Amino acid sequence: MAEIHLRGLRKTYGKVEAIRDLSLDIRDGEFLVLLGPSGCGKTTTLRAIAGLETLDRGRIVIGERDVTTLPPGRRGIAMVFQSYAVFPHMRVYDNIVFGLRMRGVPEADQRRRAQEAAELLQIEHLLDRYPAQLSGGQRQRVAVARAIVMRPDVLLMDEPLSNLDALLRLHMRAELKRLHRELRATTVYVTHDQVEALSLGDRIAVMKDGEIVQCAASMQIYDRPASRFVGGFIGSPPMNFLTGHVAGANGVLRVDVGGASIPLPSGAAVSGEVTIGIRPEHIAVEFAPAPAAVQASVSVLEPIGSHQLLTAKVGTDLIKVAVPPDFAADPDRQVWLRFDPGRVRLMDPRTGEAVPVS
Repeated sequence: MAEIHLRGLRKTYGKVEAIRDLSLDIRDGEFLVLLGPSGCGKTTTLRAIAGLETLDRGRIVIGERDVTTLPPGRRGIAMVFQSYAVFPHMRVYDNIVFGLRMRGVPEADQRRRAQEAAELLQIEHLLDRYPAQLSGGQRQRVAVARAIVMRPDVLLMDEPLSNLDALLRLHMRAELKRLHRELRATTVYVTHDQVEALSLGDRIAVMKDGEIVQCAASMQIYDRPASRFVGGFIGSPPMNFLTGHVAGANGVLRVDVGGASIPLPSGAAVSGEVTIGIRPEHIAVEFAPAPAAVQASVSVLEPIGSHQLLTAKVGTDLIKVAVPPDFAADPDRQVWLRFDPGRVRLMDPRTGEAVPVS
């Protein structure tokens, strides 16, 4: 078993609190993504699990072992860094088996495990080459192969795709997902790229200022963010936010926004002013007034291939709407936006926290 239990982790650098009483349970065989903006503490948390950071307080348990004070080599972990971190003077094969040699693994086992890892990562034809003869993606595969031949209990990855170009990142995301499905190693993956997080993670732990603000399955994070921060960080483009007013009449709850009254599916523990969140793909555009539609004016239309991104002005607010590729509208044209009531999310305007709707 390779469950990971983090309990009350705290790490400071001088007056800067990098991790703030962080607790988290990571399941055996899970692919968990630590996601957040730069400086939120995600890499520090990963390094603490690896034993590369000394904590001010807290406990780290892997499986049934308390590893809080153990050095990295005794924790049963392997780590893949943002940089390719391969030895330039060694062939690919020698890079892959380096850790096995340090542990005195018999040479026959080294060859067998290196071949298995190379085949899994589709680099078996590169074993006799040197890193300078490889592309960036191939070098990163070598780094991953070197990690998995150690058969670690836990695989840690610190933004391993950030130095690759966009097309190669797309390909490597699929490769990492396939690799995890075959190995089922408990994996903790750090990234600031929310598309990467949604694509790879069984669960995502969103971090802010050294704390986890939401940890849930990928699509739950996307569809039901716990706060305005999470909704505004996840998604490309992110969730739209508008100021509205919640009131009930005849047993029906409605939110008034932009001069329109939008029915909500059920009751919410809030009344009066509220922040509403809605994803761009959950808004429909009409060219004539429609029931419960918000009047807006076209600002910008951006073609981006499979669809277009419409920026519309509602009062003083700008919101993004996903529209078909053949959608056409001149700037300043009046349009009416229909929000999917079941997809409207309510946030407390003071705290930014999500308001539960039953």
